[in-house]
Amino acid sequence: MATAAGSRPAAGAIPIGDEPQLKVANQPLLMVGIMAASLIQILDTTIANVAIPHMQNSLGATAESVTWVLTSYIIASAVAMPITGWLADRVGGRRLFIWSVAAFILTSMLCGMAQNLEEMVLFRAAQGVAGAFIPPLSQSFMLDTARPSRHPQVMAIWGMGIMLGPILGPILGGWLTESANWRWVFYVNLPIGAISLAILMAELPERPATPRRFDLTGFVLIGLTLASFQLMLDRGTLLDWFDSPEIWLYAFVAINGLWLAVIHLASVRQPIFDSALFADRNFAIALGFMVAIGVVMFANMALMPPMLQNLFGYGVIDTGLVLMPRGIGILISMQVSGLLLRRGIDARVIVATGFAITAFSQWQMAHWSLQADQWHFVTTGLIQGLGMGLVFIPLNVTAYSTLAPRLRTEASSLLNLARSLGGSVGISIATVLLGYNIQRGHEEIGAHVTGATILSLDLGEIDRYQSAGDVVTTMIDAEVNRQAAMLAYVNDFYLMMWLAIAALPLTLLMRKAAPPPSPSPH
Repeated sequence: MATAAGSRPAAGAIPIGDEPQLKVANQPLLMVGIMAASLIQILDTTIANVAIPHMQNSLGATAESVTWVLTSYIIASAVAMPITGWLADRVGGRRLFIWSVAAFILTSMLCGMAQNLEEMVLFRAAQGVAGAFIPPLSQSFMLDTARPSRHPQVMAIWGMGIMLGPILGPILGGWLTESANWRWVFYVNLPIGAISLAILMAELPERPATPRRFDLTGFVLIGLTLASFQLMLDRGTLLDWFDSPEIWLYAFVAINGLWLAVIHLASVRQPIFDSALFADRNFAIALGFMVAIGVVMFANMALMPPMLQNLFGYGVIDTGLVLMPRGIGILISMQVSGLLLRRGIDARVIVATGFAITAFSQWQMAHWSLQADQWHFVTTGLIQGLGMGLVFIPLNVTAYSTLAPRLRTEASSLLNLARSLGGSVGISIATVLLGYNIQRGHEEIGAHVTGATILSLDLGEIDRYQSAGDVVTTMIDAEVNRQAAMLAYVNDFYLMMWLAIAALPLTLLMRKAAPPPSPSPH
């Protein structure tokens, strides 16, 4: 039975040997509650995407304005996440975690009840703020309540939810939208969240509040930078990027906010982020790796569903089933990476191997054609999952191995923020290059479509055939578009391959992490 809140053990000094930082009565049950909270938060980053067309009709929104349902959540989450460490110190980690989960459940219910676009955007922004604190708090509590010898295992469990959530989100969202109603995309959080909240209230240990000065200037500068950067990425495609004054404004604010924030954080006595974080080489390099993971992983997840559905004719559910092996690969390799760490294998070698496997899978994808079948998608996805899973756990273990436990919450918020920003950058780059390469490919392929190459037809006289000629012209143009789109996807896959290869040298800059201590006999 859980102890009373007043008698809960508090965080103390760095544990000696193989003792957890925080004692808990039933750690396996607590892990279930933490993972349930993490799952609903990470699912909501992607689960609503497939329901957007249905929301547009129901809420009376335009195709452009309804995208604010996604944008508001992403921006609110990115702006709020950096203050997780300060808030946890101010009100206590246990209280903040429970409040965050409760607020996420409430805002999810409000999103499902929204009657117009204004309400939906407001509730999604509130949901983003509530959910921003869940990933860093869940990761830090998973580490603090586990013995150091079990850190690779608990990070593998936590990483499964983080890596699988974006994959399962579109599948679950599509199934709920087709079989029930788009509102269930949000209502599904209620039962899972209620179970999580009950477990957290019963089992989550207390962390003492240690009030410290709030760096308002740093928060404002970082918030402006992140909000402007996310707006630039999310709105760029709609507004034709730097042909729009709005995008120039976002870029101006983001660039100036960034250099002002760097100067402020380097000069102020008590910045919003502890300066010890950036003095740690392993943690600083892990931030770069997290950006690379976000770019490659989220760009692939953004590219694959439309490619399968538009070029190969897959339905929403079939697309999810074809992409599922990527998740299976992640599950397998995360367990393997934890085992390798316990056997004393250098984490840097595991990370480098994971990125090399990921690069190889991207090379395979770059050789796809319109003749590719389900076997190509399944095997390549499995290989890519194996690579990504090998990277995540050793990278997290290495990042935290040289940090004091008091820095874990802030460190986790920065690592999660880096992965999220990398994902936004990756999706934007992939989308922009896809559109550009489709247009260029259409021009190049179309230049080679002549009467001699199309059934010996004289395309200059095709108007003679009237409606039949229009049908032939439309079919030719559709096939040219299809071929150009496939070439554009291939170019994007090549880019992701080179990005994965470019990340490999970072492993040479990392310090070797000490292996986890041997398990205690108890």
